[in-house]
Amino acid sequence: MKFATRAIHAGQEPDPTTGAINVPIYQTSTYVQEEIGKHKGYEYARTGNPTRTALEACLASLEGANHGLCFGSGLGASMNIMHLLSAGDHVVVGDDVYGGTFRLFDKVLSRFGVTFSWVDARDVKNIEKAIKPETKMIWLETPTNPLLQIIDIKAITDLAKSKKIATVVDNTFASPYLQNPLALGADIVVHSATKYLGGHSDVVGGAILTSDEEMYERLKFHQNAVGSVPGPMDCFLILRGVKTLAVRMEAHQKNAMAIAKFLENKPQIERIIYPGLAAHPQHDLAKKQMNGFGAMVSIVVKGGLENANKFASSTKLFALAESLGGVESLICHPVSMTHGSIPKEVREARGIVDGLVRLSVGIEDTDDLLADVEQALAKVPQLTEAK
Repeated sequence: MKFATRAIHAGQEPDPTTGAINVPIYQTSTYVQEEIGKHKGYEYARTGNPTRTALEACLASLEGANHGLCFGSGLGASMNIMHLLSAGDHVVVGDDVYGGTFRLFDKVLSRFGVTFSWVDARDVKNIEKAIKPETKMIWLETPTNPLLQIIDIKAITDLAKSKKIATVVDNTFASPYLQNPLALGADIVVHSATKYLGGHSDVVGGAILTSDEEMYERLKFHQNAVGSVPGPMDCFLILRGVKTLAVRMEAHQKNAMAIAKFLENKPQIERIIYPGLAAHPQHDLAKKQMNGFGAMVSIVVKGGLENANKFASSTKLFALAESLGGVESLICHPVSMTHGSIPKEVREARGIVDGLVRLSVGIEDTDDLLADVEQALAKVPQLTEAK
């Protein structure tokens, strides 16, 4: 079956009791056993829930994985992966990542003896130089958040396999519709299911996908032992969202490309970042390893924070809010919102400057979105140079 069909049917057989076309919300905390040690596959809802099982099977199918595990948030999924490590282990991380990932690694896990090296992952040589004898994992995002860098997954996973190091890829920005890191050699894929998988800004969740049996058993153990699992209603909502992932991503991309082309060469814009533009430094790599360019567009507004605020506060359809991937368009200021936990000097060195604005382009009418961006941009002074 092709992607759009699997999104609707994988793991989602009609309910055997009632024939319900949608997987029921199994709102229960425990399950009655027929006798001691004899049950119907479920004992306690933290360990397993039929609604969650259906979601895990569906997401595994979409990523081409043998196994899926779901969690209460994307960071819950990330933390579960990090439980594969022990004190003294070392991780190489691409230096442009979600601010919550930075906070988890730098502020939490570093206190438990896990060490991290942050490198520009666009060059595989930087990854290779950072590897130490105690390196156990390479953590990548692509496209990255918020600078939309494209990382060569195949080149890095080939390097990692030669050194017996696990590779994790955060595939949130692309979604499994546009990119499948496991097919490019990754060991584990992680998603914030809050974003494109759910797609409607009404649920928080996370997912891990893998085909490595040994890793899956360890991750499954930690899912139960640590307990950051989603509730059945959350799983139901993500399942419902996933059914339209294919059609939504096509609409998202169409609008994002139109917005990106419109913003090219505008006098108020210092820089526009979108992998679908030929001017993007990794445009060819994006074409090679992705099935499309996604719906995230980042821009640097001339005039820094003042003008970025004028632009972000003037849009009417693009709502000023954190998160991304919903059907509605959102606009975000990473420095003060999603990446505020990263120290100023680190942010600026990586290119996350005060004038940076991130657009999550929704699926509204293209002309309406273009008109909204145009009227907001008209409120920004046309400076010849950035302040």
